[in-house]
Amino acid sequence: MSKRVRKVVFPVAGMGTRFLPATKANPKEMMSVVDKPLIQYAAEEAIAAGCTQLIFVTSSSKRAIEDHFDKNFELETSLAQRGKEALLAIVQGVLPKGVSCVYVRQPEALGLGHAVLCARDVVGDEPFAVVLADDLIDGVGGSCLQQMVGVYNERGCSVLGVETVQPSETDKYGIVASSPVKDRVGRVDRIVEKPKPADAPSNQAVVGRYILTPRIFQLLERTQHGAGGEIQLTDAIAKLLEYEYVLAYQFDGRRYDCGDKLGYLIASVEYGLKHKNLGDEFRTYLKLLCEAKGLDKP
Repeated sequence: MSKRVRKVVFPVAGMGTRFLPATKANPKEMMSVVDKPLIQYAAEEAIAAGCTQLIFVTSSSKRAIEDHFDKNFELETSLAQRGKEALLAIVQGVLPKGVSCVYVRQPEALGLGHAVLCARDVVGDEPFAVVLADDLIDGVGGSCLQQMVGVYNERGCSVLGVETVQPSETDKYGIVASSPVKDRVGRVDRIVEKPKPADAPSNQAVVGRYILTPRIFQLLERTQHGAGGEIQLTDAIAKLLEYEYVLAYQFDGRRYDCGDKLGYLIASVEYGLKHKNLGDEFRTYLKLLCEAKGLDKP
């Protein structure tokens, strides 16, 4: 029987240059969509999928992430003394009981593959997940990673989360060609990092969700610097295909590219609309705004 997916790696050492100056002193993963930072959405997705150890691959400028998941005694004491029980529960629920955090430094910005390799000693000889917080995914019928863990438990091999993108956008993603296995699941035959549209084997893009077997670490160690002078996880997965099956899973849900300013704004609006406390008032405001700006007319 395959080992359970207990550990998840969050590569969070990037500089977030696309959001400067907002990210000059604040990690991009700590940018909030409504009332939660992106990294908390990512952590909650992993915890919902059964992961109990959160491994953050960080840099020296990401202390805010560590502080977010740490206990804040002064804040909790203040909330308790003031009778703010609901807020206290929110703060204490950021990291549920039974879930632990580990922080590993990435000494150089050498790409996603290198960031994953930095977590090797903590992951050990186990299957593990990789989640990129920039990709905020609103899953249907369970979180995206929860769906992928279900596929892993059934098949016992690496699983890549994929979605269909416009053919003109293949140069932004790792792109897979796959053979159908069952609904939403295909066996990966080929994977290419950011191919030009004319060279892309398909328009099935790998988004920021992976379940990988520990063999990937051996391959990452031998992976040469690829696109952008970085050690690409995609290149190591391409080598992994020579040793074992890798599946592509087309998740059920909506992805928001929060590494992009427009994608971040769209996510903020849509998550605001479905917020249990703010949604109705926010929807009313948007309707009034559209009327005032004439946006409700053809």
